[in-house]
Order: sequence, then structure tokens, then C-alpha cells
Amino acid sequence: MKRNRLLAAATGAALAAAALVPVIAAPANASPTPAATAAATPSSNAALTNLAHLNFLLDDVPLLPGVAGHSTYQQSQEPTARAPWVYANRNADGSFTRVGGGPITNAAKGYYAQGTFDADDISRSAVVYLRDWKQNGTAASRASAYELLRELTYLQVDSGPNAGNVVLWQQHDGTLNPSAIPADNPNPSDSGESYWLARTVWALGEGYAGFQKSDPAFASFLQQRMNLALRSLERQSLANYGTTVQANGVTVPGWLITNSAAPTAEAVLGLSAYTAAAPGDTQARTDLQRYAKGIAGLSSGGTGQWPFGALLPEANSPTFWHAWGGMAPAALTAAATQLHDGSLQSAANTDLASFTPQLLASGGPDNGWTPTPADQSQIAYGVDSRVEALVAASDATGSTGLATLAGAQAAWYFGANPAGVPVYDPSTGVCVDGIGGDASVNHNCGAESVIHTELSMLALDAHPAIKREALALTHRSAADGLQVVEAEKGALTGPATVVTPPSAWTGSANWSGGAYVSASTGATVTMTLPAGHPAARILPIEDLGPDGTATSGSGTTAWTASAGNRTVQLGSSQNVRPGAQGIAPTTVFLLPQTLPVSAPAGATTITARVSGQARLDAVLVQPEVSHLGLTGTGRLDVYVNATTGTAVQHLGSSGPVLATRYDASGRQVGAPIPLNGNGTVTIVPGGFTTVVPR
Repeated sequence: MKRNRLLAAATGAALAAAALVPVIAAPANASPTPAATAAATPSSNAALTNLAHLNFLLDDVPLLPGVAGHSTYQQSQEPTARAPWVYANRNADGSFTRVGGGPITNAAKGYYAQGTFDADDISRSAVVYLRDWKQNGTAASRASAYELLRELTYLQVDSGPNAGNVVLWQQHDGTLNPSAIPADNPNPSDSGESYWLARTVWALGEGYAGFQKSDPAFASFLQQRMNLALRSLERQSLANYGTTVQANGVTVPGWLITNSAAPTAEAVLGLSAYTAAAPGDTQARTDLQRYAKGIAGLSSGGTGQWPFGALLPEANSPTFWHAWGGMAPAALTAAATQLHDGSLQSAANTDLASFTPQLLASGGPDNGWTPTPADQSQIAYGVDSRVEALVAASDATGSTGLATLAGAQAAWYFGANPAGVPVYDPSTGVCVDGIGGDASVNHNCGAESVIHTELSMLALDAHPAIKREALALTHRSAADGLQVVEAEKGALTGPATVVTPPSAWTGSANWSGGAYVSASTGATVTMTLPAGHPAARILPIEDLGPDGTATSGSGTTAWTASAGNRTVQLGSSQNVRPGAQGIAPTTVFLLPQTLPVSAPAGATTITARVSGQARLDAVLVQPEVSHLGLTGTGRLDVYVNATTGTAVQHLGSSGPVLATRYDASGRQVGAPIPLNGNGTVTIVPGGFTTVVPR
């Protein structure tokens, strides 16, 4: 199973392991790429894009004739195409061995349980080469894009009831594997719409735009296959356009691909490129508008309200955000530009200017907030999703604040990450398969990782100012954002007990810490706050769904904070929130609730007093002002206001600085303010302020 689908089903440590360590065997006939060497911080004048490692992953693929439903462009004249091996394991000498997905199940033929190549990586590799060809005029990238698109369309079903759908896996000899082990969803992989169908639309859209003038015959073929894919989607998810469904009482759009904004966004990227090149295709434009509207419908929360304006990826889970598959804001920006729809750009900007600064200040693009940052592993897919979206939105809106955040996020590749080391070498094109929640680095470098790394590098090379910033910010000096306090670690009085469920994963969220407190009227739970914390918003997490008992859902929980000799009333949280389970996989509904009064700076404990029946999971502690600090040859501080009022922040640095304020949509507020480093600056409600040396 590919990384993103594993992540969707896994949780906690297993989720992180699935993201970072594919369990695969190395074939004897694979050849290594040159060893990666430790590189000094690259010059901002040198190109960062280096496709050498992705080129190493490419291999010839026989296009088997006579396979029912499968054909491609000029198949009889050109009987082979190209595809990337899905993984590459790093050897002790620093070289790499290409490997497929899963264990080898047929030693004689060298077949993998999943396959050697897959449509997900073929399609996204095609996008890399298409963009390099467009941006740099690289003839070799044009040739690679051509072969990858021929291979991708061979995997697409060209006739019959599943026409337009796509087989995911293929063995090295060209044999298709529609039912991998473990089985994909859908199974067989061409029996319904999927991530890989959405990514096929992405590649076909950018491919048609790329070849439209240079090779009209091939572009016409790609257009035919785009139409085949769109007719398939119109039979499936788009047939539900305009319908809404319930997920734990939250109304969500019912026409997203696999009920997810993640694949839908990647299809929207392709549709945006395609409709720009084929303005007369009104049906494609309608499909674009409808999918974009569905993605925007998953905008959630707001200032101080979880998930702080983010576009949630999964329609069936209002309590789960993940960084991987996070192209939604980039897709909405592309669609807004093509459709001239400001509401789409507004939804993208809220995600990027309200949620993303909070994400960065809390440690960066974690694989999973469920709803606490349960899986803190980070991979290039999640990083690139933020970088591409921030760059695209800054281009579209002129927001210098979003451009600054793009540089801050892209600095992840060059050392400003949890491991504190560079994870991309521009001299070789080698990256890593991710950083674990424990800050360990997986030095393998498979297709998905290098694809998204190179997409980021292409964006940086096209934006020299953002590139210079990313290269200058190689260390994290501060990441003061969300913290988690576990209810089960608190002091209990009255009718309250700690419950450890068989699994922390509920089907759409995690019980933080793997346990919770079941409490009824008269119980108290007193939790210790992080030492020395600033004034902070308090977001209790309770199960707002029914628990099946006679008293389920009754009452509220009152919260207080102890600060020295003072007791501060913070407000109350609900014990239940009535609403239909709908398409949610579970009745458990772990939505953080924001208390109306912040805990004062230095408060030592918070206490919950239960009336009725409650299942208390944890508390999110969100500083009223979060802080991201990055250093290197440059310096950047970002301050994020989690309140609906103006916040005053003491800078606490040295030397003259320039502070620039932005509102919750990324618009600059007033002129940049020259200050002394030990001065104070105001941060607009829900917005962020950047501080740089002057």
C-alpha cells in the first residue's frame, strides 16, 4: 500500500512507521545511483532542481499488447514506455537500490505483492518533468514526460463499464496487478474512482497544456483520455453534485472524490491547467467549478477555533487533519484564478494565513492532527503541499506575508526541521523519506518523496526571493505553539476513572495518549499545565457523541484555572453535541472546544468539574501568541495571534528589525514598522506578524 493510503488507515506510532519505513525486499538486478554526499548550504544563485535521483528511479516498461481495455499512444510503433520504481533503499555506502512495493511473492518472475510501478508515482513524476520542461526548457524532461504519460494512459481502462478508471499497480515486465496484497480500495483498483484516477487527471491536464503546441497529435490523444477520465468521474462522485451528507452532525459536501479533498485537489490542479489550455471545453470547466466548490466546503474552524481555518481533507472526519495530500489550498488558488471566483481564493487564504502560521509555530506539517498532533512524523509530501500552496497564493494575491511563510516552510529541506539537519542535497537530487516524530531521519529516498521535493525545488527556483529566504533559515530557534495536556494524567476525585480502549484510533480520530477519563456528576479532573506557559486559549477535547448509557450526553463541564492565589473561571464545555453519525466511521466525536476565557500566563493547573456524563480526552493549550523562530545566515520570527483582539508582543531580540503585520487572510496591514529588537509590536486579530533584521 502506498504511504498516503497507509496513513489514512493507521494511527499513532504505526502511522508514523507506515509513512517512513516501507517493508520491502531488494531485487538482485537493481542498480545503485551514485552515493549522496553531505553538502554545504547551496548557493542561492545555483539551481536547486536536480532530477538525477528521479531519473535513476525511471525504468523501461513493456507495453504488453492484447490486454483487454488497455492501450496507449502509438503502442505498436513504440512498445515500451517509462515509469519510476516506487521505493529506493539507501545502502551502507550511500548508494541506492530500487525496490517495489511489498515482499516479493514470485521469486522466478520477481513479482512484488503490490508491484514495481504505480499510477500514483507515474502521474506525479510526469508533472515534475512537465514543469521542468516548461520552466527550464529541458529536452530530456520533455522526453520523460512523454514516456510517462504514455505509460500512465496504458494503465487507464479505455473501454467497458470501468472506462476511464485506472489500474494502480504494474510489475516490471508490464503485467498489471489490479488486486494488490494487501488489497487497495477500491479492489480491483480500476473498479471505481480513486486517488490514482485523480492524479491521472492532474497529469493529463498539465500534459495536454504542455504538448498542445509542440505535439498536437499527442495532445489530442491526451485530451481524449482526459475526457475518458472526466466521464468516469461524472458517473461517480460528480453524479452527487449538490448533495450534502452528515459526519458527526457536521454538514459536508457529498461529491468529493472518495469523500476526500486530498485526491479531489489534485484533480482540480489538472482541471485548472486543462481548462486554461482548452477554454472551449465547458463540461470540464463545470467539473472544475463543482469540485472546487466541494473542497471549499471543508473549510473549518477559525481564529482560536480548531482547526483554525484549515481546509480539512476528509469529509467523513471533522476531527482529522493531515499534511500529506494537502494540495487543497493550492488547488483552490488555481481554480480561483481560472474561474475568477474570489470565494475560492478566500477559502485558500484562510487556510494559508490563519492555519499555516499556527501549524509552523507548533512544529511544522505533521502527518496527522487527530485532533491533537498525534503523528508528528513529517514527509516531503506534506511540506511540498504547504510550499506550493503558499507560493501559488502569494503569486495570485501579491501577499508578501504568504511568500515569507513559503520561505519559512521550504527551509525544512535545508535544516529548519525537527531533526535539525538538511534533508535534501541539490548536488545529487537525493532527499529523505521523512523525519520521525522522535526526530529520526529515514535516509531512503523513494519516488513519492523525490517527486514532491523536486516540485518544491522547481517552485523555489522560479521564485528567487523565496529561495534566498529558505536557504538562509537553516535552524529552528523557537516553535512555541500548541501543547497537549492529557486528562488521564490528571488528579481525579469523585466518580471518575481512566479508560484505556483497545485502540487509540476511533476510525476518524485518536484518543490522545491512548486513554481518556470517564466521569459523571461531582467528579473533578485537575491537570498540570506546561511550566512557564504564556496566556493561552484552552481547548478541552471531549467525546461529543453518545456513549450508549442512559445518562449519555447530559450536562456540561465547568473549567477553572489556578494562578497563584487566584481561581479563574474559564467557562464550560459541552458533554455532547447532538448530530447524526452519517458517513463518519464512528459515533466518537473528539472535537476540541474553545473556552471563552484564556488561562492567564503562569497558571499552574486547570480543573474540570463534571455535571452529567463526560468522557474527557485531553486539553489543547494554544498560546494567545504563538512564535516561530528561524535562524541561519538570516533570521525570521513569526508571531501568530490566536485571539479576536489585538495582541501586543514583546520581541526580545537584539538589533534593528522590521515588523510587518498581516490579517487572517494574509493581507498586509499598514506599512512595515522599524523597531528595536527589544521593542513591542501589535498583532492584528487572528493574523500574524513577521519580524526580520533591517
